[in-house]
Amino acid sequence: MVLVAIGIFITIYLFSKKNVELPIFGPGDFNPELVDTSLQNVKTTHIVSDFELTNQNGETVTQADYENKVYVADFFFTRCPSICPIMSINMATLQQAFLDDDNVMFLSISVTPEMDSVPVLKEYAYRNDVIDSKWHVTTGNKKHIYNLARKSYFAALDEGDGGIQDFIHTPNFVLVDKKKQIRGVYDGTKNDDVLQLIDDIKKLSD
Repeated sequence: MVLVAIGIFITIYLFSKKNVELPIFGPGDFNPELVDTSLQNVKTTHIVSDFELTNQNGETVTQADYENKVYVADFFFTRCPSICPIMSINMATLQQAFLDDDNVMFLSISVTPEMDSVPVLKEYAYRNDVIDSKWHVTTGNKKHIYNLARKSYFAALDEGDGGIQDFIHTPNFVLVDKKKQIRGVYDGTKNDDVLQLIDDIKKLSD
């Protein structure tokens, strides 16, 4: 009887955990330092804006490539010596976890596009076991990327000093649903956050 009771409890717990609705994040849910001033007081539903980037194969990548997909976005640069290598390892872990799930993809955006050319991104993708059909590692117009970071994904601070990293990005992995809404933000350098992200992706991809 005790074993039956424990089994019932575990079943109920797992079922309830799986059916917990993820929140929908807007500009007001983020540190104002990460949000463009034009959006800091906006209360309407936030939708990630359209984008046009270039991936590791020199191909144009747009929102259409993520249509009806759940995806995780992050900002990085290939010469980053600190958090980016850890983030890339953890993004590769996510890619492996959802290797057979066509509903899940990944998007990495360079914050130093003038340095991260297509050949540089190609080498970076190779080193990090990027699968082209799952994970786009991208570059593009610097102003466009900055606007994405500040107005769509809320993952970068104000512009820097013009050095190697011209604006300061966070370690955040941003979870986006099929409606282009932000459903979660996770520290891409922490294993516990990555495990939680895996669970949350499953909730959205079913």
